[in-house]
Amino acid sequence: MPMLKIHHCTTYTFREKVSLSPHRLLLRPREGRELRLLSHEISIFPEAELSWSHDVFGNAIASATFQTPSDSLVVDSMATVDLTASAWPVFDIAASAINYPFLYSDNDWTDLGTLTVQQYEDVEQRLATWARGFVAGRPTDTLSLLKDVSLGVASSISYQSRDEEGTQAPLFTLNRGWGSCRDFAVLFVEAVRSLGFGARIVSGYLFNPGSSLTGSTDYGSTHAWAEVFVSGAGWITFDPTNRSMGGANLIPVAVIRHIAQAVPVSGSFMGAADAFLSMDVTVEVKAVDPVQAARL
Repeated sequence: MPMLKIHHCTTYTFREKVSLSPHRLLLRPREGRELRLLSHEISIFPEAELSWSHDVFGNAIASATFQTPSDSLVVDSMATVDLTASAWPVFDIAASAINYPFLYSDNDWTDLGTLTVQQYEDVEQRLATWARGFVAGRPTDTLSLLKDVSLGVASSISYQSRDEEGTQAPLFTLNRGWGSCRDFAVLFVEAVRSLGFGARIVSGYLFNPGSSLTGSTDYGSTHAWAEVFVSGAGWITFDPTNRSMGGANLIPVAVIRHIAQAVPVSGSFMGAADAFLSMDVTVEVKAVDPVQAARL
């Protein structure tokens, strides 16, 4: 996998100058064993003071504080990463978890906490019943079960990009029969949680060099997928939108319990009720030229 450069620019325009409240920025790629962050820079107009912290999940959060009213807001993030995730990962699952159902250790169960709890109402157990349909037997191979649920999401739901904010509830997605990548991720996570797994949503970027992946333009895009905790192997990545397993082509920015926690740029303004005109987001994920990479 080559070194990658990620350019993510968000532009807000207003009818007149407004006062901008502090904005929360979730844009810094999340470093890990398979991803090394080589550089990251955020440029903001109007000028803002940035302060950094980590949230409860360990995601890097920047808070931008403004002093000057403006009729526009531009948040421009540039990052370079070294992504080494394998396209064909092998997972060393503990003997105790090779077959489903299995029990997490007491410590793991405690630490997973609400990541094992469904976040959307399923009073009639419709989603749980749908998920149990993938359990071939008791016991059944754990990894095969998770693959089947991921493929089941992709087989049941047609992909359709959606520009408006928000995410569909999983039962709504099942009933509607189509959704965006974030709808796929939420449906998968809620389904495996109903089976007793600890799972979390991941937001970040998709690198799509051959234009063969779903959920992206030729230049890459923001993306959402999932991780499931399996004893021994740890967090295993599933991208139901692309029927894939493992982190190849995926650049994580945040791991979260609920998809609403994944907004890249959030904040408010004080001004006239009709002051807001538009928001424009552009994302480009591309391989770094070898000569450029050597200079990093």
